[in-house]
Amino acid sequence: MITVQQVVTKKQQKQFVEFPLALYKNNPYFVPPLYGDEMAIFKKDYAYNEQADHVYYLAYRDGKVVGRISGIIQKAANKKWKQKRVRFTRFDAIDDQEVANALFATVEDWAKQQGMEEAVGPLGFSDLEREGLLIEGFDYLSTFEEQYNYPYYQKLIENCGYQKEVDWVESRLKIPQGGLDPRIKTISQRMFEKYNLRFAEEKNMSVFLKKYADKIFAIWDDTYEKIYGTVPFTEKLKKQMLDQFKLLIDKRFVPLIVDKDDNVVAFGIAFPGIGKALQKSGGRLTLPCLLRLLPEIKNPKTLDLGLIGVVDEYKNKGISSAMLVLMDKMMDYGIEYMETNLNLEDNHAIRNMWKYFDAIQHKRRRCFVKAL
Repeated sequence: MITVQQVVTKKQQKQFVEFPLALYKNNPYFVPPLYGDEMAIFKKDYAYNEQADHVYYLAYRDGKVVGRISGIIQKAANKKWKQKRVRFTRFDAIDDQEVANALFATVEDWAKQQGMEEAVGPLGFSDLEREGLLIEGFDYLSTFEEQYNYPYYQKLIENCGYQKEVDWVESRLKIPQGGLDPRIKTISQRMFEKYNLRFAEEKNMSVFLKKYADKIFAIWDDTYEKIYGTVPFTEKLKKQMLDQFKLLIDKRFVPLIVDKDDNVVAFGIAFPGIGKALQKSGGRLTLPCLLRLLPEIKNPKTLDLGLIGVVDEYKNKGISSAMLVLMDKMMDYGIEYMETNLNLEDNHAIRNMWKYFDAIQHKRRRCFVKAL
């Protein structure tokens, strides 16, 4: 018999965070999130608390944890998109339909009590969290930014009455033999000259962030305003993001294009691929983990592409050519390949950029929806 309990005690919080670590123990493709970041979701001052209501549940059989799930009512998103939705996230379970049925029924009952009309997921508090269910590409290492799951998860979710809403695809990029098409570099150079643009050259990362962070967030908010699953930034969320990623941010991999008045017109963010360094510790920043992690950050072999943002005024003026040139330059640091992370399958503007690389589309993720 399956019993479902809401996470209330410190012991249950630990069980919630550690269940997937046990479920995926020794799995070569699973990459855990940072343990401290996951425990932070239970804190009273968690940045998303001002935007969302959330609950966490554990499923037990004979006193043993066999599954978990979280429900989120993202009030800012519902207001923005004029919806009444609950998001499910952090769903993990053994291959047992009874377990999945009990977990989803519990989240759905909670959501209906709050007046929600649809359930959707996997989606976190925002698109900055891990999202989408992996449905293709199970034999590739997950990136640190995205979640790995077993193939049977799709069956469990669909059997609970969920259907596809959107898909994302991911690609692995290498510079083609012979290098990037020289015409791209020519277009980029002419574009810079025509609009009097340049790359920001602050070498000190703290100075760089102090000078440009707010400008980047403003463009980020604007560029992704209509992208699926996004929510507006808050000052608290900005601070949380900077705290979470400051260890990974490297100026070499944060290209910034500014105009003659030092206004940011475009930016890109890529992160060193640190997945393997985190596997053994379960995402805990132990001393052995740090000894593995720091070399991967300083001299990464792979890069995870995060975001590209461009102000509206420059979206059709060849900025993409400059970004391609910068990606080519990044590879000069000994990078073997880049991972695109999630691209919506209908985001052709972004996906068309990858045709200039030696690219393989190797993963697909899905967000599901169900009427309540």
